[in-house]
Amino acid sequence: MSEYQYYEFRAIDRPLGQSDIDALGGISSRAEITPSGFTIEYNWSDLRADPARLMKQWFDLHLYVANWGTRRLMIRLPKRFIKRSQVERFDRECENLKVIDAGENLILDMCYSCEESEFTYETDTKGLLGRLAPLREELLLGDLRPLYLIWLMKVNWDILDDNEPEPLNGIGPLSDGLKAFADFFDIDIDLVQAAAEATSNCIDGESKSETVKAAIETIPEDEKTEILHRLVRGDDPHVLAELRRQLRKIVIPEDGMKRPEYRTVSELRSRAAEILRIRKAAEQERLQAERARLEREAEEARKVRIKTLRKRGDAVWDDVDLEIEKRNARSYEQAIDLLIDLQWLAKENGTMNQFKIRLSRIRARHARKQRFIELLERLYRFL
Repeated sequence: MSEYQYYEFRAIDRPLGQSDIDALGGISSRAEITPSGFTIEYNWSDLRADPARLMKQWFDLHLYVANWGTRRLMIRLPKRFIKRSQVERFDRECENLKVIDAGENLILDMCYSCEESEFTYETDTKGLLGRLAPLREELLLGDLRPLYLIWLMKVNWDILDDNEPEPLNGIGPLSDGLKAFADFFDIDIDLVQAAAEATSNCIDGESKSETVKAAIETIPEDEKTEILHRLVRGDDPHVLAELRRQLRKIVIPEDGMKRPEYRTVSELRSRAAEILRIRKAAEQERLQAERARLEREAEEARKVRIKTLRKRGDAVWDDVDLEIEKRNARSYEQAIDLLIDLQWLAKENGTMNQFKIRLSRIRARHARKQRFIELLERLYRFL
């Protein structure tokens, strides 16, 4: 199998200018380059540039996948929205999460390798960064749940102490971006569900328009004017995120939060095991119901066929010989299917002895047709 690598970069805050596009074209003439991104696939080759350097200079998001199991997601965020200490609170000693200083920005570099995966690289990568992109907006708003999922990886790998508390009091409700993140990094679905059963205090959900309006009215007029001025100038892509963070603090003031209950690693694992048991039981019940449905449908179909055979009488035996004489695998199988139905009819009529005699004659007539005889032997096992 050939190598496969996929690189995708996306510029969100500032579109690429022509000089930027020309510089990126010098890195690779095969890449798809637009004002909003840089994408390239490789077989038997590699990108002639450091992704971290490209992120520092041009991009806000980066996705990388390789068919030997490596997956990487990089997110660039202004330092005024996230501090290194906030990130390190979730994982100070994890090779899968690095924090890169980039001037006025921090770059979260998340990497994971797993050779055994159901991920189909050539098909599952297309559109994936678009599904992960909302995570950046969530982090800008102060939603640190993506970092919780990095911590949850270590729970999944069984390398944390049982008594260690979770870094947030839950991650529910799961956004589409968080679901895509957990899937991309192969985080155990039952652990994720266990974590999502509790809602973090840093998540306020979708505030009602009346609540948001009331919060806006509490902002001093001079501040509102300054915000509108910055929006009109259009030189700061994060004005709206800054406003939403401010409104969130008004709607849910920190001193008014209910003191969270933090679960331990052991408690999360126990709950995940219970979720797995319930899920498997539900799946088993579904499979049993599906088997029962298929058996009922097969029985109804068999009854219709037997009714038809009863009307046709001995002519069906001629059809068996005609199918056998076609001498191909499909016709042999059709002949066996007819014989099975004739067997059912014989059982219903109480004529199994006559059926066995006619079956023996067919076996003798076509003894040289090895493939047919092999199929016929299977039928004899049920006589």
